[in-house]
Amino acid sequence: MGTGKDLMDRENRESMEEIRLRILRVNDDLRVIQRELNCAAMQAPTDPELMEVLADAPEMESIQMLKSALDQMRHFLWFYMQVVTSDSEMGEKFRQTLRQEPPVQTPEAEQQFQNATDAIMLRYLADSKFRKPN
Repeated sequence: MGTGKDLMDRENRESMEEIRLRILRVNDDLRVIQRELNCAAMQAPTDPELMEVLADAPEMESIQMLKSALDQMRHFLWFYMQVVTSDSEMGEKFRQTLRQEPPVQTPEAEQQFQNATDAIMLRYLADSKFRKPN
């Protein structure tokens, strides 16, 4: 009979496996999107109708939304990797924050979390600039 910790460890491994599989799917989707957009961009200069469709507001809004999400994810992943692979005090503070109960997710709460994450990242960067290299 397993303990509660064994059950949590198994659930955490299963959760991480689900995330890993989702990351693989997202990577595949992003490659397909990039390939299709690249083809469209190569054809657009010689096809005025295609150029018009690509420059249409809904198309540009979806591209801007994707760009914004990818920019945010890139910043977060950089910071995440610093925290996970670092034994710094800032990394420990972030890990403690992650251990707390998650708040109800609303757009305002997500923005506050993003602002807090950005602030922590900026402080981490500022602190690291004044540290002596090993």
